[in-house]
Amino acid sequence: MNGRFYDLFMKVVADPKTLLDAYNCIRVSSNVDVTKFEDSGICFESLAKELASERFDVEANTFTISTKGSGRKEVLVLPNLKLKVVQEALRIVLEVVYKPHFSKISHGGRSGRGHLSAFKYICKEISDPDWWFTVLVSKRLDSVVLAKLISTIEDKVEDHSLCEMIRSMFAAQVLNVEFGGFPKGQGLPQEGTLSPILMNIYLDLFDDEFHRMSMRYEALESSSELDEKQPQSRLRSWFRRQIKCSADNSKSHENSGLRVYSCRFMDEIFFAVSGSKEAAISLKSEVQNYFQNCLHLDVNSNMEIVPCNYSQGVRFAGALVLRTIKDSPAVRAVHKLKEKVKLFALQKQEVWDAGTVRIGKKCLGHGLRKVKESEIRHLSDNNSLLSKISCYRKSGMETDHWYKQLIKIWMQDVKTNAATSEEYILSKCIAEPALPPSLQESFYEFQRLVEKYNSSETESLLSLLPSSGLSPRCETVTKVIAPVNVIEKRLLRYGLINDEGYARAVRVLILQDSSQIIDWFTGIVHRWMRWYSECENFGELKIIVSDQVRKSCIRTLALKYRIHESDIEKSFDSQLSRISLCQDGEYGICEDTLNSCTLDHDKAFMYGTSYSGLCQLSLARMVSLSRPCNCFVMGCSAAAPCVYILHVMERQKFPGWNTGFSTCIHPSLNKRRIGLCKQHLKDLYLGEISLQSIEFGSWK
Repeated sequence: MNGRFYDLFMKVVADPKTLLDAYNCIRVSSNVDVTKFEDSGICFESLAKELASERFDVEANTFTISTKGSGRKEVLVLPNLKLKVVQEALRIVLEVVYKPHFSKISHGGRSGRGHLSAFKYICKEISDPDWWFTVLVSKRLDSVVLAKLISTIEDKVEDHSLCEMIRSMFAAQVLNVEFGGFPKGQGLPQEGTLSPILMNIYLDLFDDEFHRMSMRYEALESSSELDEKQPQSRLRSWFRRQIKCSADNSKSHENSGLRVYSCRFMDEIFFAVSGSKEAAISLKSEVQNYFQNCLHLDVNSNMEIVPCNYSQGVRFAGALVLRTIKDSPAVRAVHKLKEKVKLFALQKQEVWDAGTVRIGKKCLGHGLRKVKESEIRHLSDNNSLLSKISCYRKSGMETDHWYKQLIKIWMQDVKTNAATSEEYILSKCIAEPALPPSLQESFYEFQRLVEKYNSSETESLLSLLPSSGLSPRCETVTKVIAPVNVIEKRLLRYGLINDEGYARAVRVLILQDSSQIIDWFTGIVHRWMRWYSECENFGELKIIVSDQVRKSCIRTLALKYRIHESDIEKSFDSQLSRISLCQDGEYGICEDTLNSCTLDHDKAFMYGTSYSGLCQLSLARMVSLSRPCNCFVMGCSAAAPCVYILHVMERQKFPGWNTGFSTCIHPSLNKRRIGLCKQHLKDLYLGEISLQSIEFGSWK
């Protein structure tokens, strides 16, 4: 009535049908078949009566988890299944009320508007920006922010009982809304069911304010600077752009004058300005003042205004956004030829190094063993390598073994001066001095010519392309880059690679079944496909999948069964095809994996699942008849054959990169034991469910 809702809590939330629907939503997010009837242990009729009579005790339906064996004690309060159902019912109601009113710049926690839609908006809708910066708001929900949030809700919903329920959840510490607390997603239990919708409701105030800012910057303030003979009104053009009408007529004025853009992904906000730096500074100051004075939120003090031609770009939503020049086909052809020449030279260098190392090994392994001390003394060439080594011999050394200690001392002495490895010593200090000088000169002359070609000839050729008419004028485009370097660091932290970057076995997984091990590695690929399928450098991740992730999976299975890696590949060929090479020989992922991991989850009620990171579990024990255990996933009553230990690897600060792994699980959950059935263990590994679906208080 009159644009407002009334008595939603009593007539909608406190209804057995709504509560049953909320419970089914929880089961769907937990990947439980809702068509099968399972006793939840909750009487929805009695729960509805408790809510209607205001006898529902929020605090009695919570459980507390604290850190184990740590000097710094941290406490995490989580809702049980009954309170989770009430929270989901509230989320459904608020989603229906506010979904039609959310701004188009709002992404995250909304159906069909996740991080991919945010990246598409930045790359396609923002035209020719000159400056950009990001704003990170931070503050845990306190009484001041809660009061303003309740006031915002009351603008559209006149319901005292609903607001009191939100206040009681805040008092019980289960309303875990923390602005800028952790990276997005990762399946955190502390990001409760209500967190995304409440955060969007509160930050929608800023979305409306930015709408007014853009009108003032683009239409009102700039209209005074226009020439009186200008036939088109800036204010009229601004309104046309907002309603997406008369696109053809407004295109001529679209890129002229000052333009400001914004894209919000939950509590991380991206800004771009097409105009002067003074306008960008003014916009940044207004945004900062609004968050601090009106929304009572803290803003990062080190936010910098970066020019869009800055090579390092700007971090946003777990990835890197930067502007690059879009090369013409002719320019790309030149670059491709340059890469082919560099690759050919690199291959020749590898062959040369391998050959010289092999010669050096033969010299030490064969020559020194056969040469006697008497032969060394009578060598005609006193400057030979063997003569130099013989001078290190001490009195009393056995004739057959003296060279072992001498060569060890000599190699250590050379290594500290110039070398980084024994292969370098064998190649540069032993083999190459013995080669014919003409052979060395020809090889290094070839490498020098390759370097000269890459540095000089390519630049001169590129400078001639525009004047020759082979290439049209280059244009700049916005690209999203996946953080490959950060991902490789996470692979090292989780034990998939060693310090030198080579794949290794993950020993924590050895006690689990082979199918579960393969699912764990496949889950990494699923998340990378879900997050980075639209990134410009996705091909680099494909190489990591084949060179590191897949090899690590094979070596884990080889260590488990103690057989050769080639036999593992033959035995598990069909299962490993989910992390495989394409048929054309290029690095890639099979079609089934591509289809299964690019499904668009409903970002509204499966927020944690959409952005959940892969966690590490180790086998604690098998379940027996004397010590039974059921699955901890909400809505699942199946028996759990095993109990697992949850390992918290790190707690990354905000903002964080999306890496495929959970980087911010609450430390109180470290070493917690959870029971999982085989199906839900697979779902957790593959990213079909998140840690939000697990009821950690099931087993006291």
